[in-house]
Amino acid sequence: MPRDGASMTNRLAVSRIQLSEFRCYESLRLSLNSTSVVLTGPNGAGKTNLLEAVSLLSPGGGLRRAKLGEIARNFPANPDGETRAWAVSADLETPDGAFQVGSGLDPAALAQGRERRAVRIDGETKRGQASLGRVCAAVWLTPQMDRLFLDGPSARRRFLDRLVYGLDPEHSSRVAAYEHSLRSRAKLLKEGKGDDKWLASIEDSMVRHGIAVAVARADLLARLSRAGTMAVGPFPAARMALAGDLENWLENLPAVEVEDKMRAALRDGRSRDGAYGGAIVGPQRSDLLVWHDAKGQSADQCSTGEQKALLLAIIMANTRLQTKARGAGPLLLLDEVVAHLDAERRKHLFDEIVALGVQAWMTGTDRALFEGLDGRAQFFRVEDATLTLETTP
Repeated sequence: MPRDGASMTNRLAVSRIQLSEFRCYESLRLSLNSTSVVLTGPNGAGKTNLLEAVSLLSPGGGLRRAKLGEIARNFPANPDGETRAWAVSADLETPDGAFQVGSGLDPAALAQGRERRAVRIDGETKRGQASLGRVCAAVWLTPQMDRLFLDGPSARRRFLDRLVYGLDPEHSSRVAAYEHSLRSRAKLLKEGKGDDKWLASIEDSMVRHGIAVAVARADLLARLSRAGTMAVGPFPAARMALAGDLENWLENLPAVEVEDKMRAALRDGRSRDGAYGGAIVGPQRSDLLVWHDAKGQSADQCSTGEQKALLLAIIMANTRLQTKARGAGPLLLLDEVVAHLDAERRKHLFDEIVALGVQAWMTGTDRALFEGLDGRAQFFRVEDATLTLETTP
């Protein structure tokens, strides 16, 4: 529900962002309107670093999945080798009103030799990152994701989970709870500790949270498949499915039987799991399968350009779905994406971003590639971690 007296908007947008000791930025304060943001400039100027800062306003490890200590500004050289406490803060405009959000490396924990992420919303310290998902959703596409369909399934699961966060903010808590139980069980099995009751308690947690994670993923895919058939334009429609024992059970058995089956599999697999690590069954063993629908070809067999187009089609389908379900789409972080699109696809992407009313943050070295957004976005030139607002026709 909207907060009393809060300003209202029909989109999620950053109206102010401030960085401190973040990557190449000693400090930065940027005021914005709710339209999209285009960052152009040479490689190494700080464009992607700013997108990473925006990504950390939402749950998770950000678009680089960097360790907390790696994010801190590391030049000029620190002779003592001490990690700096970095911070990102922002004013967000949302359909539920305005929020002040902050995230960073907790200086109190750092003083004790520990690295912990601090989260604050409207001046109040929050425990964990799930609270960010109730305020801000973000999805991204980066050059590092070009091999998403070719590499192992873990990256595809993370990609899918990020799409789920936007429609189900509690999903991040369930994923975190499952992974915590998975690690705890693995540690006990490896060390040969823990009696049956102790292990059974942890496995009950894994069953409860693991099935909830799998169900949320399947629900998103079903809704996404329907959204993906709308307004695809020159982008290929993607067909998607989840592969894994847990998903097969959920599709063919009542939920109670799936719980019993997963609990029994974990109990019977303790010896194997203790020797090899992990768990014999669970959402961490699932994979996201994607096909080019018109060609009937799996994504990993498509060309590089087709794979990029499929990813964008999925992201934009998710954006349409979030816009309809929540009243606002996510922040779109598109790093060096448009350079790989032909003129027709660039035009369609820009037009859809504007039509949906989402705030997209886009980077590139060539200003001319973004001329389709002239008068419809904010343009900044980025050089040596300095941003200059450019006028557009």
